Amino acid sequence: MVVRSQAARIVRARRANHQQPVQRRPPGLRVGFTITLGVLAALAAGFAVYSIRGIVVSIFFAMFVTVGLDPVVRMLQRHGFSRSWALVTTMLFVVAVIVTILWVVIPVVVSQIELLAVSVPQEIDQLKEAGWFDPANASSNGVVGVFLDWLAQTLADPQAWATLANGVVGFGLTLASAISSGFFIAILIIYFLATYDGMKEAGLRLVSATRRATVAHYTERILQNVGKYLSGMVTVAFINSVFSFVLLLAVGVPGAFLIGVIAFFITLIPLVGTVLTTIGMTIIAFIHSPTSALIVLIAMLIYMQVESYLIDPKVMSRAVQIPGAVVLISAMAGGALFGLAGALIAIPISAGIILLIREVVWPAKERA
Repeated sequence: MVVRSQAARIVRARRANHQQPVQRRPPGLRVGFTITLGVLAALAAGFAVYSIRGIVVSIFFAMFVTVGLDPVVRMLQRHGFSRSWALVTTMLFVVAVIVTILWVVIPVVVSQIELLAVSVPQEIDQLKEAGWFDPANASSNGVVGVFLDWLAQTLADPQAWATLANGVVGFGLTLASAISSGFFIAILIIYFLATYDGMKEAGLRLVSATRRATVAHYTERILQNVGKYLSGMVTVAFINSVFSFVLLLAVGVPGAFLIGVIAFFITLIPLVGTVLTTIGMTIIAFIHSPTSALIVLIAMLIYMQVESYLIDPKVMSRAVQIPGAVVLISAMAGGALFGLAGALIAIPISAGIILLIREVVWPAKERA
């Protein structure tokens, strides 16, 4: 027994001394294959999303419009409407807007495009015959003349108007596809309005019960602030559009209704929208007559002050305030990706992110 125990100890000692660490083969092939499959799946998913990008943006746009209409529903409820009647009234308003666009706005816009395509080149020719034009053109080294020639050719070119419409709609959509997308968005808006509360509750159920109340609180605040921002932005743009239309109509500039419609969409871009419409309206009024241009410029400068100090503080007082740099960056990034719709969607998203930073991140950092 003693001999056996000694022999066993000797064997164990030899094994302990000569035991080498196990060399594992690096699973290079398996890891590489897995990474490759992941990259291919990501590329396939990205390509699929890119292929239906128009539908995705339409869905997001309808969601944001629904959020923007929610303050209207709440306002009707504060004035004695029940939730059901407030929703029905808002839906009828959406349908009325769609019918107005189809039966009134689009025919008038088409006729005004034809009017501008004919009248503006003629007014440019008359402008060139004025006695002051040649000295002014010579002092600018011919820049004024070249610009007016380019403007006349552009307005008379149907392809230029198609390019402008594609830039507004985004994705290079044709008129037919833009109208079909508009119907699709309108149906989604009506559906989202009817199921707005249910969608919020369904989304909150995906959050754990311990955090649901906190998430619901901040979600409601974000949606309300974004809704107020969107509704306020549309209100300001509508006021600007109406004022632009009345002003151009008063000074006799052709195509006043079309320019007012364009001003509505441009003014939806904060900070620079009113400035861009003022520049464009002044140029078009100058082609009609220098006196009209002077009146338009003075009136728009006065309106810009009224908008900045009276309209914006009144309409946007309850919405989240977004720094100007963030507005410009968001609008440029969204516009570069998805056209005007992308610019309008990017700004409320930035507003929600800023609200989260102010209400969640900064207080957490202060308590740390």
